[in-house]
Amino acid sequence: MSAAPHPRELLLIGGGGEMTLSVDVAVQALEQARARGLRTHVTNRADTLAATPAVTAAADTATAVDFARPGDTADWAAGRATDGERPALVFGVREMAQEAVAATAQALELPGNPPAAVRRIRTKDACRAALAAAGFRQPAVRVCRDASEARAFLAATAGPWVVKPRDGADSAGVRKVTGPDDLPAALAQLPDREAPFLVEEFVDGREFSVEGVFVGGSPRVLAVTAKEKLPPPYFVEIGHVLPADLPEETRRSVEETVTAALTALELCFGLFHVELWLTAEGIVLGEVHVRIGGGWIHRMLPHVRPGLELYGTVYDDALGLPVDLPTALPAPERAAAARYFAPPEGRVTAVSGWDAVRRHPAVLHAELRVGPGDVVPGFRSGGDRVGAVVVGAATPAEARELARELVASVRFTVEPVDAVDTGDDVPEVRVDLEPRPLTSSFRISHMTIETVDHLRLRLLQGGRTVGEGEITADSGYGQDGPAIAAEAEALARTLAAARDDSHHGADGADPVAPLRAALEKAAADGVGAPARMLVEMAFLDRAARRAGVPVWRLLGLPEPGRVRLLHTVPIGEDIPLDGRPLKIKLGGADDEQILRSLLGVPAPLILDANRGWDRQDWERLRPLLAELAPAVLEDPVRDPALLPAIRAALPGTAVVLDEGIATAGDAAFAVGTAGGLNVKLMRFGGILPALDALTDATEKGAARMLGCFLEPPRAIAYAAQLAGLCDWSDLDGHFWVSDDRPVPSYGLDSDAPGIPRIAYTPEPARREVAAI
Repeated sequence: MSAAPHPRELLLIGGGGEMTLSVDVAVQALEQARARGLRTHVTNRADTLAATPAVTAAADTATAVDFARPGDTADWAAGRATDGERPALVFGVREMAQEAVAATAQALELPGNPPAAVRRIRTKDACRAALAAAGFRQPAVRVCRDASEARAFLAATAGPWVVKPRDGADSAGVRKVTGPDDLPAALAQLPDREAPFLVEEFVDGREFSVEGVFVGGSPRVLAVTAKEKLPPPYFVEIGHVLPADLPEETRRSVEETVTAALTALELCFGLFHVELWLTAEGIVLGEVHVRIGGGWIHRMLPHVRPGLELYGTVYDDALGLPVDLPTALPAPERAAAARYFAPPEGRVTAVSGWDAVRRHPAVLHAELRVGPGDVVPGFRSGGDRVGAVVVGAATPAEARELARELVASVRFTVEPVDAVDTGDDVPEVRVDLEPRPLTSSFRISHMTIETVDHLRLRLLQGGRTVGEGEITADSGYGQDGPAIAAEAEALARTLAAARDDSHHGADGADPVAPLRAALEKAAADGVGAPARMLVEMAFLDRAARRAGVPVWRLLGLPEPGRVRLLHTVPIGEDIPLDGRPLKIKLGGADDEQILRSLLGVPAPLILDANRGWDRQDWERLRPLLAELAPAVLEDPVRDPALLPAIRAALPGTAVVLDEGIATAGDAAFAVGTAGGLNVKLMRFGGILPALDALTDATEKGAARMLGCFLEPPRAIAYAAQLAGLCDWSDLDGHFWVSDDRPVPSYGLDSDAPGIPRIAYTPEPARREVAAI
């Protein structure tokens, strides 16, 4: 009696990943195979097989084979075929397994994509080159091996740019870059810092993806999906809407472009997910995948196209069974949307509203993987997602709104995780950015400032803040808030991971030395000054809190007294006559008129021309300036060769340089040529390098001014700890940023350890603290 015929087998290479979505995709693929009478065999790494019991339970057989070695997988499958266990179909649902799927299908002479074509699309720069050669719009891209190659690419192309792994998923390590100063932070976030990486031009446009299946070797588009992402520097998807609400002509153009691109890339089997942007110049293609898209699209597609079986369609086509799928499908008649939860960071103590969401009749799928007692991380990549809601509705707009409403209806109560900062544990780093309007417009010679980006960096020990820095950034000064945030976060994580031996060292050791050395190295490595200042603030704040002293005492500075402020007068505003020192902004066409209006003003004058004068301007204004005899003349001319003549013509005036004074070398130049300098911590990179510059200027008898940009009160108080070393303090920038009422002077309240606070009382209360 002959043995019963062995049922045909599906070999699912790579199984499912450990994320819930990946498990769900794999289980669906196995179930649709079983429904067709196929025996199923799953391969995966041994540890992932053990971590995904739902996948192995849905399969008939499972074997530990590492899909990351495509040749080994193909050899293993060929060996089975020799022994009579030849699959009828080879398939995979995971991105990282597609090369092994293609190699195995080729080895067994089964339907599949050419291995070279799969390698091409998985090597992102090669895919871009192939698409560009075929005539499709592509951003410029370069494979880089180090920061110097990346900087060269930035110098040769128009920004902004995106740094990303050459091969990756879930947006991990993908960061926006606006200039060379952003590179260190972006490179620090790459998953493999030793591997080559990509830098490509940032595409400004709405982002979509196209989902489809190959039938008879030809692509059939099932739907176009609209994507919603977190703002840069991160590119994590937070929601999808399917189908995208596009004009019919645009939808057809997108579909035609994608199908032509897939054909040009020699792809012909399985599912596809192609990303693209709609820009002012037209369609720009992004990454190409031979798998279904993430974000629960595999649940959304069958809803908008009832009766569709994604994986079953692939199986039927590969097995020669009829597939009822027109070449050109009409637009779906209903819609679906997915939305991810993004609760605040911390330990969850309560969740409300979840049961109502799960019971909602429009919900196609809902999951929440955190509850009371769980700690919620930040939302930086796809791996940080803690749950999602997928809904169906009549129209894309209704689906999008319903998904948002349901996610928003779930309330998370979160508390800081209790911890004690002993210095032994690595603190968590969190950077927040928020655009803020100024309390009033601020006009200088070349621009008017209306808003700034507020950046806050916190060091958290189990959710409790143990160190904090705070600055603002203004693009008019070339300060890119998102880029600074990314750079500061990367530097802070590096410093946080390094052991702080100053906390455990011998008596008499400099408690700031390790931080100083690390920040000097960061400066040498090209980390920008604003990011260094933000990080320095947080770590000095932490060190001072540990020591139980204010930062100024930790650094051995004299106790700050009252900070007597200049009265900054932006261009165009009335000149106050209250006797306070006036800092007058100049450098425009009305300078002569402004100077004449100051004749007879009894207050000391600080005139800031912002390098607005040339030789002709100086000669024209020189008699007026000699008559006014200002106390300080700041950055008067563009040409430093004029400075000796200016100093000779105004012997009682301190001439100081400001613009471009950002390093020890710049400070020495200012002292040597002008006899004075204006130190701004945002330019120098913090209090430590600024202190060095001021100390050297003091030793040489130079004029010293302490300045600022438009900064928050915490940053101003941080800088004010140096006021006792300066002749003039121009530290009123917070009056435009905060609701603090302008005053002629203030003190620092050092009652609590760490960075002092601004105190507006005549004499802020202080307690005695022991010197260290």
